[in-house]
Formats: sequence, structure tokens, C-alpha cells
Amino acid sequence: MVMGKRGRPSALEVCRVLAVFLSLFPSVSLQCKILKCNSEFWASTSNSGPEEEFCTALRAYNSCVRRTARTCRGDLAYHSAQHGIEDLMSQHNCSKEGPTSQTRTRTPLLPPPTPLLPDSQERSDGPEVCHYERSIPRNTAPPNYTHCGFFGDPHLRTFDDDFQTCKVEGAWPLIHNKYLSVQVTNTPVVPGSVATATSKLTIIFKNFQECVDQKMYHAETDELPAAFADGSKNGGDRHGANTLRVVEKVPGQHVEIQARYIGTTIVVRQVGRYLTFAVRMPEEVVNSVEEGDNQDLYLCLHGCPANQRIDFRNFRARAAEAQSAGRMRGNSVAHGFTYQSAKAKCKERLPVEDLYFQSCVFDLLSSGDINFTMAAYYAFEDVKMLHSNSKRYHIYENDAFLNSAAQTSRDLFSLFSLNLLAVLLWIECCTVHL
Repeated sequence: MVMGKRGRPSALEVCRVLAVFLSLFPSVSLQCKILKCNSEFWASTSNSGPEEEFCTALRAYNSCVRRTARTCRGDLAYHSAQHGIEDLMSQHNCSKEGPTSQTRTRTPLLPPPTPLLPDSQERSDGPEVCHYERSIPRNTAPPNYTHCGFFGDPHLRTFDDDFQTCKVEGAWPLIHNKYLSVQVTNTPVVPGSVATATSKLTIIFKNFQECVDQKMYHAETDELPAAFADGSKNGGDRHGANTLRVVEKVPGQHVEIQARYIGTTIVVRQVGRYLTFAVRMPEEVVNSVEEGDNQDLYLCLHGCPANQRIDFRNFRARAAEAQSAGRMRGNSVAHGFTYQSAKAKCKERLPVEDLYFQSCVFDLLSSGDINFTMAAYYAFEDVKMLHSNSKRYHIYENDAFLNSAAQTSRDLFSLFSLNLLAVLLWIECCTVHL
């Protein structure tokens, strides 16, 4: 009897478990700006410096996070940042009182480093671990490569080939794993519209063994640099540094980042006023999750949150219906495109009526910006270059519907499981009291 009582958790312990469990499923606040704090901290600490400078940046990070407390309460990234700051303060022996760094002005690029070695020389440079495919043991299956793309108003193609149109205004993470992090910032295309597009992009390549130093690449509207933030074009001074490099394809318009030590290629473009992003990455790297990290927050892996998605099929249907009735909405007329003229314009570059074509039509109707035609075109060109399965280049509405239905089923099952566990824990609390 006594052992039975001791084996039971106390009501307080059970309720604590319930509270922690429920906190893992926070509601997403559109006003939460925690990711802006994160990106500013990343930028200010991308180059190693004196401990005093790090503590100054950490205090600034702490101040930024505290300012978001009201709008970010319940957000997982916010609470993770709080705990992370406490740990870093302790590890680096930083005082909570003291100066805080100000937002840095962009520093001029440094003189270019030593020219990159040609590919023939690069293959003989660096240890095996710095060449992803060469480091794979013989007699094992070749790596499976996946693709994620983000473009237009914006449209997202996840690593699982799910195609979504999203709102996602502000700063959002696309990728975060043991090797790199990618974050975008989206701004409204037209005042008052839900349509947004990418105006900033930050990529952090984490230092990796004897291959590369930590590097940051930052691009924004009208600034698509051909180098990392420190002015270098490769991975630093380590032996395998040339397995990470920035290659400018078209000045100010098209940059390719090759991270061969993790088998990854990233394409960044500026089309019109906005940026596009595409990546080819081995499945093993995609799933290299850091311990304790909640991957549900990252768009390329799990897509946009349900409350951030736009069903552009309904939008298109309304536009077609309005045109057939001869009463197009005022904003569509102001943007200069009817449903039929938008289809004709998109058909010039995208002859197959897949979801890239449909996203082009949506973007023209919602913004009137003809550059989005080219954004959809280049996004599809990147698919052809980066996707490993030629049969999956095109995605059609039926594919998207099936993926959405499967995701809905998974979400409903998760919700059911969550509610069931909550009820069981609540019963346990009540039983303990009795």
C-alpha cells in the first residue's frame, strides 16, 4: 500500500507535466517578432570577437527578447530564446547589467581572399570528410536528395513536395539543422493585401570539423552580394575551406552557394524587387536535427502553419466568376490584370498549367507586378536543376489536394492524441486529490 502511494506522482507533478506538454503546442502569434531578435543576434555574433563584445551582443539580444514578451507569450521560439540566453550568460560569465550593442551598420566588403582553386584542384584538397559524397562508405545506397523552394507571393515547395501559398509576414525560418540555418523576412507586396514577398534572406553555415568556419550570407532587396558577410567567398582558413563557396552567376540577380561538405547547393535570386530561394540537400542533412529542437517551426520541413496558408484555388475561382459576370473587383482592375490576361501572360513562360503556372496567375492578380511571372519561371528552372526526380518537376492541384488531405489527417490525429492525453492527465490529477 505504501509503495503504491509512493509510486503515484503528486498532483503538482502531474499538472506540471501537463503544462509542459501543452506548451509544446503553442498558438502562433502573427505579431511575435522573436525571429527578428534571433537574426540580429546571429548577425552581431557571426564573427568571433572578444568575450566582452559577445556579452554586449547577448545583453542586446536579451533586451530585444524582453520587448517581445507581451506578443510572444506562448510561442515556442520565444521561450527557447529565454532559456538559451540564460545558458549563454552563465557559460560566458556575462553580467546582465552593462552596455548593449546597437544595430550595426553594414560594413564594407573586405578585399577578396585568395582566388578559389579550380574544381580539378579542389577535389584533391581537403580531407574526405569535407566531400559529402566521397565520405559515404562504399557499397551503400547513394544519397537521396530533396528540394525546397520559396518564391513569389510567397509560394513554398517543401522537402516533401507539398506546394503551399502562404501569408507569413515578417521573419520566418525555412531551415534549421546541425549544419545551417536559413531565415527569410517577408513584406507586404501591396498595402492592405495578405500577399507578401521576400525582401531579406539570411543563411548561417555553422563551423564543421576541419572543413569550414562559421559563415553568414545575407541578402536583401537591391543587395545580392557575391560574398559572405565578412567579404570572403569560401569557408575560411581550414583545410577544406573550398568546399563552401559563393559563386556569382549574374551580378545582382543570381548567386549560387555550393556547400559540398554537406552535399548542398543553394540558389538565391533577385527578381524585380524580391528574392527567391531554392535548395538541393541530402535527406540525411535535412533530418540532422539538433537535440531538443522542435522542427515543427521550419517551413521547408513541415510547411506553413495552417492559419498562414492561402487557398489560391478559391481566389482564382472568385476572380474567374467576377470576370464572367463583368464585375471584376476594383483592386484587380487597378493592378492591370483580369483573370484571362493573367493566364495569357503566365502562359508565355510557363506553358504547362501546373502549380507554378497557377501561382504566377495568383501573383499577377494579387499584386499586378509583372516580375512575378519571371519569379515563377525561375523557380521552376531551379526545380529542374536541383530536384533529383524528373517525374516530380511538375506539381498539379490534385497532388497538392492529396498532400493537404494527408496533412489534415495527421493534424487531426495529433489533436485527438493531445486532447486524450490531457484528459488522462487531468483524471490523474483529480484521482490524486481523492
